Parts: sequence; C-alpha cells; structure tokens
Amino acid sequence: MKRILVTGAGGPAGINFIKAVRLAPERIHIVGSDVNRWHLELPSIDRAYLLPPASSPRYIKKLNELIRTEKIEFVHCQPDAEVEVVSENREKVKASTFLPSKKAIRICHDKFKTYEILMENNVPVPETFLIDDQSTISSGLSRLLKSGDVAWLRAARGAGSRASLPVRSESLAREWINYWRNTRSVGSSHFIISEFLPGKDFAFQSVWKDGKLVTSQARVRLEYLFGNLTASGQTSSPSVAMTVHQNSVNKTATQAILSVDEKPNGVFCVDLKENKHGVPCVTEINAGRFFTTSDFYAHLGCNMPWILVRLAYGEKISRMRKYNAVPEEVYWIRIMDGGSILKKEGEFKARRI
Repeated sequence: MKRILVTGAGGPAGINFIKAVRLAPERIHIVGSDVNRWHLELPSIDRAYLLPPASSPRYIKKLNELIRTEKIEFVHCQPDAEVEVVSENREKVKASTFLPSKKAIRICHDKFKTYEILMENNVPVPETFLIDDQSTISSGLSRLLKSGDVAWLRAARGAGSRASLPVRSESLAREWINYWRNTRSVGSSHFIISEFLPGKDFAFQSVWKDGKLVTSQARVRLEYLFGNLTASGQTSSPSVAMTVHQNSVNKTATQAILSVDEKPNGVFCVDLKENKHGVPCVTEINAGRFFTTSDFYAHLGCNMPWILVRLAYGEKISRMRKYNAVPEEVYWIRIMDGGSILKKEGEFKARRI
C-alpha cells in the first residue's frame, strides 16, 4: 500500500486533493499535516499531524520526523509556502517529492519574473510593471491608462488574487499599497501593476513527466467564491466553473510552462485571461501544486492527483488525451457548506417565470 503525506491537508485545496486520491481504485494510506489543528478534522485522512509553519527553521527537521514515523514514501505539498521550502531542501527530504525544477518554482513564485521570462519567449502576457518605488506607480499607471480606463494592481507573490485591485488613479494605487505594506506584510516593492484584461478567465491544469505532457484540462471561471465581498470583485477560486476545449488556451499554457521549465515534471497550473482582443494572456503559473478544485476532473474520469501519485512512484500511465481530457461544457458548482455538484447544459433545475 502506498503511503503518502499531504501538507496543507486542512485547507480547501488539500481537502480536494485528498478527495480525488480517495476516488482511486486502490487503497492509499494518506497522512495529512497542517499548521491548524481544527482544520485537520475536515479531510479524509488516516493520520493527522501538526507541523510548524514553512517559515520555521524547524520545518524540514519536523517534516522528516513525520516521514520516518509514518514511513512516508511520497510528499505532496499544497500550500505555496511549503512547496517553496520543500523544493529548496528536496535533497534533505527523506521521501519522494516529484516536483518541478528548483528554478521553475523560483520563477513561478515571482509573478514579475514570470512575466519577464514569458515576454522573452513571446508568450501572450498583459503589459506589466514592477512597483519598486513611488515613481513607478506614476509612470506605469500613466502608460497603462492610455489604453484603458483601469489597470490591475496586485501582489507579486502569493495566491488567491492576493492584494488585487482594479485602479483608475495614482492616489488609489498608492493608498492601497500603503495599506498592505503597513498592515498586511506586503512591501511596496512586492507589487506589480498590469494591463487590465476584460475577457474570459481560464484555468489550465496539467501533469508532466520528464518533459512530456501526460494530460491536461482547461476550464473557465464563471463565478467566484465570495467575489462579491472582495475589493476586486473576484478571487482565484470559482463557485462556478465550466470545462472548455479551446486550442488557444491549451497552446499558450503549454508554451508558458515550457518557457519556465525545459523538462517539466509534476504539476503545472496556469491562469489565463483574455485581453480586449480576445487573446488568452498568461497572468501566472503555479508550479508544484494543484488548483483548489483538483477533484473536479477526477469525477469526470481524469484523476490528476492520483496520476501524480502514480508517476511519483514510477508507475507507467496508460496513454491519455494530452489535451481536453474530459468532456466540454460540464459545470462544477459549489458554495460554502453546500458541497459541490457536476451539471451539464440542459440539466439545470431553475426555470424562468
């Protein structure tokens, strides 16, 4: 029986990763770790452990103690902070990690560095400026507002649309940055400002082995969890998403991944949004961990978390569709405490009166 550890197991992404693995036709011993003891009551795991934050100097030592105690063979990290630390210390970790290269993870954790590399490789991206001082706000915003009435401000590091805000004035941008710098631990040098992309919001999820794409699927976000409560009107987690088969999304996402890693291994997830001309542009790449809704496709027959586990164990995967792994126009609908459900067009209950 395989023995795996999922870190961040008590978060939504960790819980859904575990749900997908539990759908596999084999019994897998799953150990979960988190920094929050209450959240560890939620996932379907065989054992639960508290670990210190990834920022702790004791993190790798405690991780290895857990690995020895539970005889763990493969570690999957879901939070970016743990992906980063485990990646940098992968030689010290006493279990398989099956991560992308250190270089790729370093690049993907810096949204401006990602932008620069994608630009060099002619991957469609929104025009972007790093805010390293107050003058950059003025010059960057002035240039971006020439082509539209709004620009997109956000943190250069972090997940979940961290510190994102549509801005129309220099004063608003400055106040927003000062707020995050003074109260939320995001320095002004860790912000970027970009061309606003008004079109469809896509998410491309993929698994790779030795530089070859194993399988992938894209979806479009139609509605956001708690988007009505955020300053930007959106989050990275959808409450409604729909599978799509769109060649331009598949091609651009693949080109982006190969731009940051010449020989990809493991998980790569790409966020894309259409510009005013309808061209999907890459806004970020998540390397080494899945999107929150990794169990979505598992219910449709493409269980990427389980595929990842099997690849980490060196098992051969029967040939799969590299793109468009599941049917298109299938909706994944979820809300807090309401669970989740799959629906196809024509199956909805609601009627107009």
